[in-house]
Amino acid sequence: MSQTIAQVDAFTDAPFEGNSAAVCILPKAANEPWMRKVAREMNLSETAFLHFGAQEDAYHLRWFTPAAEVDLCGHATLASAHYLWESGRLARSQTARFLTKSGLLTAVCELSGEIVLDFPARPVGQRLELASYAEALGATPLSAWSNGLDALVEFPDEATVRALRPDFGKLKRIDIRGAIVTAPASSSIGADFVSRFFAPAVGIDEDPVTGSAHCCLGPYWELRFGKSELVGRQVSERGGTVKVRRVGDRVHLIGRAVTVMLGELTPAACPV
Repeated sequence: MSQTIAQVDAFTDAPFEGNSAAVCILPKAANEPWMRKVAREMNLSETAFLHFGAQEDAYHLRWFTPAAEVDLCGHATLASAHYLWESGRLARSQTARFLTKSGLLTAVCELSGEIVLDFPARPVGQRLELASYAEALGATPLSAWSNGLDALVEFPDEATVRALRPDFGKLKRIDIRGAIVTAPASSSIGADFVSRFFAPAVGIDEDPVTGSAHCCLGPYWELRFGKSELVGRQVSERGGTVKVRRVGDRVHLIGRAVTVMLGELTPAACPV
């Protein structure tokens, strides 16, 4: 029996922009080695694997890069919710519920077509020394912080963030999942802040649009700008827009998605 797999561009309303994720909705749980092989074959920043658990009334969801499983992924969750509604597995009026390594995550589709993800906030805590980040990123930051998963590294302006050319070998040797680099946005792009995300430790030198990074960016810039609703623009080569709304110890990540490809894994490539 073959297995359908969709490729969805997330945090964009146009094909070939935003961040691509593969979405594989399975009839039952699959073994981890097989999921790792499929993710490596798809060679996208994330492949999402889902199966429905009737007892929990939710989809079990796991995310894999080509090199590693991750505990939290925004764009592949957005892509998964989008495809559940688009394929008719859920009515657009239904909330998509996902059981993950980061707990229960939900998604709702608004009448406008925007998708609202409910994720845990991951604010920064510990301040980090700057030297290793300056060396790895090729520019001296204003500050660097840890949220227990990633480093958030602030630069003075958008132009500096856009111009960064990291040494990925040096960055990979720092004990973090990834580096979120950020600065206030210029007045011309319709956003409050900009960012890029580098994660060579999990096989992604630069991620096009990173929802989970905005679980940290939202609370960080909320304190700076004094408002709980913000617009972030990730200024990678593809780029994308993430609206962020702080709600207590949670954040709402808001964006759109477009299915760009449907394919099938042949019977020989499907799990036994």
